[in-house]
Amino acid sequence: MRTALVAGVAAWMILGAPAQAQMVSVALNADIRSTNPGVNRDDNTDGVVLHMIEGLVAYRENGGVAPLLAERYDIAPDGKTYTFRLRDGVRFHNGAAMTSAEALWSWRRYLDPKTDWRCLPDLDGRNGLKIEAVEAPDQRTIVMRINQPSALFLDTLSRTDCGMGGILHPDSVGPDGAWKQPVGTGPYMMGPWQRGQHVTLNRFEGYVSPPGDTPDGYVGRKRPLAASVRFVVIPDAAAGRAAVLSGAIDVAELQDTDVAEMRKNPAVEVVTAPTANKHTFLLQTRDPLIGNVHLRQAIAAALDLPEIVASVSSGLGTPNGSAVFAGSPFYDDVQRAGYGRDLERVKQLLKQANYKGEVIRILCNRRTSVPSYPAALIAQAQLQEAGINAELEVLEWATQLDRYNRGNYQMQSFTFSARVDPAQSYEQFMGPKDRQPRKIWDDPEAQAMLERASITSDEAERRRLFQDLHRRQLAQTPLIFLYNGVEANAMSRRVRGFRSWALAKPRLWEVEVVR
Repeated sequence: MRTALVAGVAAWMILGAPAQAQMVSVALNADIRSTNPGVNRDDNTDGVVLHMIEGLVAYRENGGVAPLLAERYDIAPDGKTYTFRLRDGVRFHNGAAMTSAEALWSWRRYLDPKTDWRCLPDLDGRNGLKIEAVEAPDQRTIVMRINQPSALFLDTLSRTDCGMGGILHPDSVGPDGAWKQPVGTGPYMMGPWQRGQHVTLNRFEGYVSPPGDTPDGYVGRKRPLAASVRFVVIPDAAAGRAAVLSGAIDVAELQDTDVAEMRKNPAVEVVTAPTANKHTFLLQTRDPLIGNVHLRQAIAAALDLPEIVASVSSGLGTPNGSAVFAGSPFYDDVQRAGYGRDLERVKQLLKQANYKGEVIRILCNRRTSVPSYPAALIAQAQLQEAGINAELEVLEWATQLDRYNRGNYQMQSFTFSARVDPAQSYEQFMGPKDRQPRKIWDDPEAQAMLERASITSDEAERRRLFQDLHRRQLAQTPLIFLYNGVEANAMSRRVRGFRSWALAKPRLWEVEVVR
């Protein structure tokens, strides 16, 4: 398998690279799921699609929110009306000028349940916040009215898993409303997609960059310096390393285990950055066995989390048992509290749970970009040592994701994508399972605390709420946090402008290859 992958990449280099001298190529560990922003997506999909589409606002490098297709926004004194003034001169990939009409069309489409938009539950009232109206009073103005003040509304509009609420031209869909391909405003536009092999995006010659002298997250300067960018599917980590070393591709994400060795190689440069991703073990609280809180606590007490983190991250990661990103201003001594291994306590808890040696299956996958399999493997050994009969079930990522979305598992080794604001981070796994089976922690009192943290802008109150949520999560143990990720990429010395960052997604604007 590995030999075939290396050969395939080499063949692509020989056949494809000379014809695309101005191409920047990046390895993906798996193919994208679709091109429909915020629909049928995963992290890989978001990373590719957000080169083609842009939203009203987006994240800066530091996790703050700034205007993107809006040149500015104003918030009414009651905190419930947001007015976005659109940038002038922006065009779609089909050459049409962007106006408020397309923004209105896009948002009506996102808010239509038939679209199956990933973030609809966060904006239709199911989780408290609701967009009550979207209006276009003139060609350059969009007004959004929400049901209550929210500290997170702009963050939600900026989220990558929401497809950034990208403004699309209606040509993106057919006459029947069925999705075709993104006709957006981004620096690159859709090119050939050979499923399972590669996705090519071509430079949008009519692109108008946001203001700014330097790149800044998804805002700032975003010039498409390369004529095209290609995302090459290379599931095998060794093949990815070989491809970047041979020059077949320009950038490849590294496993933590490969960082030290690759740093010694003069042919490449290694760039790293801490991320807000969260590597976790999920515990299904509605499972007949795992639903027992004493058994979940026993699992937590059986794990040596520092040993797991050190092993799966090759010493690059730092344990973090909190949903709050370690780089957040809300990360404090309370958030540093976590689980500790205590085998005597495990015995007591197993007795309280009336555990009789039943099998607990841990779902995982072998994607190289996440520690799903190695973390599960070590956890299995530690659980068995503590008297818990754990078995692994290794799945393809798409299958595991489907099981996650349906809540069909006992335990999973799972990675959540980056969320910078703590309330956004908690929202990823908190909520009513009856309405959203993918949710992990279904506690109405905790949910009420999260809703308060999502509304108030008072920093002291938000800090107290996040502290209370952390204590409550440790007691109920619906999931176990391991650590925040570290993004590491190896790139050819010919590459200029590529940077790793906290959201752990490639950004290929302002990037070029000097041949």
